[in-house]
Amino acid sequence: MTEVIFHVNEAAEGGFTAKAMGHSIHTEADTIEELRQMVKDAVQCHFDEEDMPKLIRLIFTKEELFSLAA
Repeated sequence: MTEVIFHVNEAAEGGFTAKAMGHSIHTEADTIEELRQMVKDAVQCHFDEEDMPKLIRLIFTKEELFSLAA
């Protein structure tokens, strides 16, 4: 496997959540830097050394909600 892809969202209570696509890996953190480390740790715990992906891709989604009313 070349890479594992994570979908990252801002958490409603603050911070960030990350969920791997196609794998049962998820984590959360208060900052982007902490999230990168948490994702790296989670991937290392999830995969055996021979199956370890070479890259981690984070895809960020920013959600915005606003009213049409004036």
